[in-house]
Amino acid sequence: MKNCLALRHVAFEDLGVFAPVLQQAGYRIDYRQAGIDALSSDEVRAADLFVILGGPIGVYETDAYPFVADEIALVRERLAAGRPMLGICLGAQLIAAAAGARVYPGPAKEIGWSPVTLSEAGRASALAPLGGKGVAVLHWHGDTFDLPPDATLLASTALTPNQAFQLGEAVLALQFHAEADPAGIERWLIGHACELAHAKVSPPALRDDTRRHGAACAAAAKALLEGWLARLPA
Repeated sequence: MKNCLALRHVAFEDLGVFAPVLQQAGYRIDYRQAGIDALSSDEVRAADLFVILGGPIGVYETDAYPFVADEIALVRERLAAGRPMLGICLGAQLIAAAAGARVYPGPAKEIGWSPVTLSEAGRASALAPLGGKGVAVLHWHGDTFDLPPDATLLASTALTPNQAFQLGEAVLALQFHAEADPAGIERWLIGHACELAHAKVSPPALRDDTRRHGAACAAAAKALLEGWLARLPA
């Protein structure tokens, strides 16, 4: 059985609908809690797949959260080794930073359900299922990043031009939350209550949009991950 090492920052931002896909593909999932659980460079290098999940802190907040600098160093080592890695939201920002790109606050919070626009490379990539009619994904971020050197842009929105990129076939970074399980949206609404209030985002409206878009996104997300895993270098 292969090992998926998943670095989690808040409990409710987990692998979501990606978890059963990984298990069916033969991966054992090992969660580690950022800032609390010890995580060595040897463990990160040895994992068959390293996934960095989302969270409400900024890549540039290393003074307030010193463990972020350690995460960037681990991601940089993984990049240098050319080993499979998936970053989601904060995880995508950490990959961007480790690859030499700037991460910074975006022009506004992007929270809610809306589609992404795939680039030509994106339409030919594992992200192709997200281009289906009526497929919207969950956005939940305030920061953004420049495209790292040698990265291929896969998806954009009007507010956030860099929504997804890949580095070769082994590294995929998603700014949006394709993994979010619509059945667990209440955990997000509770856990991010202060952020929603500050951003003036309506929890009832977000809940209703999840009912409208969640099932289609979950199906597309599962197909995305299946396709990406199938493309990983042997």
